[in-house]
Amino acid sequence: MASIARKNLFEDIPRFLVAQAGIMFAVSLVTIQTGILSGFTRSTTTVIDNSPADIWVSANEMVYLELTLPIPAGLVAQAQQLQGVERAEALSIRGATWRSSNGEISPVRLIGFDPAGRLFRPGDLLAGRWSDLSEPYSFILDKANLDSLHLNGVGDAATISSIPAKLVGLTERTQSIASSAFLYTSLESANAYATSGLTSSTSCQIVGGEFQCTNVYRRTPNAPPAPKPAPLTANDTITYVLIQAAPGEDLQALKQRLQANLPGIKAYTKVEMADLTRDYWQRRTGIGFILGLGAVVGIIVGMVIVGQILYSSVSDHLREFGTLKAMGASDWLIYRVIVEQALWMAVLGYLPSMGLCLGLGVWTLATQGIMILITPAMAAGVFGITVVMCVGSALFAIQKVTHVDPAIVFKV
Repeated sequence: MASIARKNLFEDIPRFLVAQAGIMFAVSLVTIQTGILSGFTRSTTTVIDNSPADIWVSANEMVYLELTLPIPAGLVAQAQQLQGVERAEALSIRGATWRSSNGEISPVRLIGFDPAGRLFRPGDLLAGRWSDLSEPYSFILDKANLDSLHLNGVGDAATISSIPAKLVGLTERTQSIASSAFLYTSLESANAYATSGLTSSTSCQIVGGEFQCTNVYRRTPNAPPAPKPAPLTANDTITYVLIQAAPGEDLQALKQRLQANLPGIKAYTKVEMADLTRDYWQRRTGIGFILGLGAVVGIIVGMVIVGQILYSSVSDHLREFGTLKAMGASDWLIYRVIVEQALWMAVLGYLPSMGLCLGLGVWTLATQGIMILITPAMAAGVFGITVVMCVGSALFAIQKVTHVDPAIVFKV
């Protein structure tokens, strides 16, 4: 029976190639859409996953990593004094305007941290050192953002707000697909970038157990070059306090202690923080729905094409199937031929399309910084979908064979 399935499959090469092209399209669409969704959600939590901090302390109103309200920098010292806290460090995430050397502006995300600290490292460095951020108004960038910001490499300069900024290092695989370009810099530089050319009045206080921070900014016309950034004070604002727990400390108990002693804040473990951010992008935006819809469309297209090809193949070989029935072959024996033909189409369509998707993933990550994440589990799942798609399509052809009259053999 296997020889009949292969004979029917390869008898008409043009038809076979059309069928495989349809399967490849469907498999590639499902794989790419699913891979982009997985890569997208992973990229949104890269800075969280790469941080060795055990607990993230934020404002009560925090929605996800990049959407929250500021908290006083003085909380770092307060947290450091609590029992069970091994180390506490500040992290600042701010928006700013980038102006490249050709005058083009772009939105960027400033991520300020302590270069000498131990609780925040965005990822692996390709060039430079984290300690280079101690130089005022310097930054490190993911290499995938070089072209979009019109930079060539380490040593290039541009302007952030009204302050000249120098690129001193490059990272890789640290950029969120959903965000503006991440610029990693020191806390002092990030604070200066965010308020450059502005006169500001910032006041934070606890009122009724809640933080109330007031920021009033007025732009100063023709502002002079910014001076060396000043160290942060307790009244300056930051975005998160990163906590390293003491060895053996229960994280849930430490969370409760932090929330009890630092009113107006919420504490999250590293896993909770990452889950919260991923959940926001998957459920509270339309991205997950759109990418999932694309995968469903791919499956439908593949089933239509495969079903049409198998139905046409069965129609062209009705006499052969009628002969088998006249010789006493059972319906199940004939069904096996059709199902095996569908399985061959699934395997021969899956292998080249998966190879194509893996190659595309490598290319997009290297050139665009966009991760198409294809894990072994996902590849196995896509293969299962491909098999179900092809075998499901074979049911249409089986319906044709079910009603074959063996007498068709004797008809002219």
